[in-house]
Amino acid sequence: MIDYNSYLDDAIAMARAAGDIHLDFFRSSRLNVETKLNDSDIVTIADKESEKLITSVITEKYPDHGIITEESAPLHEDREWRWVIDPLDGTTNFSQGLPNFCVSIALEHDGEAVVGVVYAPYLGELFHAVKGEGAFFNGKKIYCASKTKLSESVVATGMPFDKLDNRDNNLREICNVAPKVRGIRRLGSAALDLSYVAAGYLDGYWELNLKRWDVAAGMLIAREAGATVVSIRENRNFSIMAASNGIADQMVSLLK
Repeated sequence: MIDYNSYLDDAIAMARAAGDIHLDFFRSSRLNVETKLNDSDIVTIADKESEKLITSVITEKYPDHGIITEESAPLHEDREWRWVIDPLDGTTNFSQGLPNFCVSIALEHDGEAVVGVVYAPYLGELFHAVKGEGAFFNGKKIYCASKTKLSESVVATGMPFDKLDNRDNNLREICNVAPKVRGIRRLGSAALDLSYVAAGYLDGYWELNLKRWDVAAGMLIAREAGATVVSIRENRNFSIMAASNGIADQMVSLLK
């Protein structure tokens, strides 16, 4: 049997090192903010430097592994072992000086996430999971919430970057969900939202048109904490919902 834990320490070390880069640039005048696909899709020097550090460690230590990362072309993405990296999830928050941002690192084996790490350096929050071994927050085991009433639930969501050009932009879903729940939050980092579902800080979360690097680690962490994680669209990249089991079916009925 493969010991996936042998990769966990490296994933955590890479996440912490990337987090140090985040903190070095956070709330500084050296961000060099650039737009990518549109004004809602941005990158900073911290994204690029974090990615460079992580990929250099992987290519040196695991030269036979593939890499999928946000800011560069995929490297050997069809290989048995593949790292999926968001070097800075929550770049808009980061660029504004808001603290909800993180680094997300997942290791996939034959296309399935087996190690996941989400680290929010400014908040000092480290989430991790290994397939079949549960989910952890700062070293302590965590479980998703146990609520069964939507009216008592606090959930999070986000807007897709193509919200201006695609009418499937989550406005209908927000209008469906908002009257039924205690509150909706827009925290600005998919990886952290999924981790907060895992820890029970959020009762549910959904978002449309995410990318693999946004969710690979967070989905594993949420599932290992006992949450339900499902796709809510087949034609919008990774469009997912994660929620405690007691409200998952109710959430899905409002989102599909």
